[in-house]
Amino acid sequence: MGGAVSAGEDNDDLIDNLKEAQYIRTEKVEQAFRAIDRGDYYLDGYRDSAYKDLAWKHGNIHLSAPCIYSEVMEALKLQPGLSFLNLGSGTGYLSTMVGLIIGPFGVNHGVELHKDVVEYAREKLDDFIKNSDSFDKFEFCEPVFVVGNCLEIATDSHQYDRIYCGAGVQKDHENYMKVLLKIGGILVMPIEDQLTQITRTGQCTWESKNILAVSFAPLAQQSRADGEKPDAVQLPPVTVRSLQDLSRIYIRRTLRNLANEDSQGKEIVQRVPQKRKRRRCRRRRINTYVFVDSQLIPQMVESEEEEHAEEEQKEVEEEEEERDIGDIEILKQVNLLRDQIMALPLPESLKAYLLYYREK
Repeated sequence: MGGAVSAGEDNDDLIDNLKEAQYIRTEKVEQAFRAIDRGDYYLDGYRDSAYKDLAWKHGNIHLSAPCIYSEVMEALKLQPGLSFLNLGSGTGYLSTMVGLIIGPFGVNHGVELHKDVVEYAREKLDDFIKNSDSFDKFEFCEPVFVVGNCLEIATDSHQYDRIYCGAGVQKDHENYMKVLLKIGGILVMPIEDQLTQITRTGQCTWESKNILAVSFAPLAQQSRADGEKPDAVQLPPVTVRSLQDLSRIYIRRTLRNLANEDSQGKEIVQRVPQKRKRRRCRRRRINTYVFVDSQLIPQMVESEEEEHAEEEQKEVEEEEEERDIGDIEILKQVNLLRDQIMALPLPESLKAYLLYYREK
């Protein structure tokens, strides 16, 4: 499933294409997509396919097409402080983007059938927190992943404001999914070959809206011996943050705001510039005929228009290369939040805690 937009050269180019095709329509969704490089969730050797609008699968690891994730993120209507449940959380790519929007006072849980995929998702999450340049630019709700079948969630589990299911749901499982949703909440899932948005309007009332025609693999059910009782999946608990953790959040928020005000005063550009589309000039040739030994022979001759087009194309590329170099120089700046923290008169161990033990 996918192929709705052109392939990009990199993550920003892919996002530009999704915006142009109206799959990404809001600024907060765009920012989340730009902050998380899709290529980072591919195995080594497969990254060249990361920026195509296509699904990707290797063993148990799977990513849906970018156009699908875009529609899901928009349909969820995410806001800070909401609780989110990802059924079939996979690599954690979507959950990480959601965490950038719902922020530190949200809830971000994922259930994944395959243990090796959960381990892969945790590795990618750890890499994002420790190494991504985007981490210090957002307040983040860290996803928590558990291994289990999302059709066997314990009946006493808490409900969520937003739910996404990343596998095809059969009609007889629809009500099971709805029960996990709070009143006023939104559930997005593929059902009967339609990506569907379901809003819970009351205790026993829902409104449904078809978003997009899709083709998803159905939810998998683990095979069990006759009479064997399935293990209920216990979702992660919803816990209250410690005073220490709250202090870190608010200190970082205050310093980030100060850094942003300072950067605006100095007119420092902190966003990644969108890649410019290069103009393409078509080659044109003229059919001519020449006499050779009294014979009329056709010959292809390049036109003057072609020569001018090539010169113009060369000038355009040189000009854009100079602009791209300028953009790179603008982006070669220090992490302002990190500098603010390192300048505080605090023990090094406390500074490391405020930095989430990041090394850069």
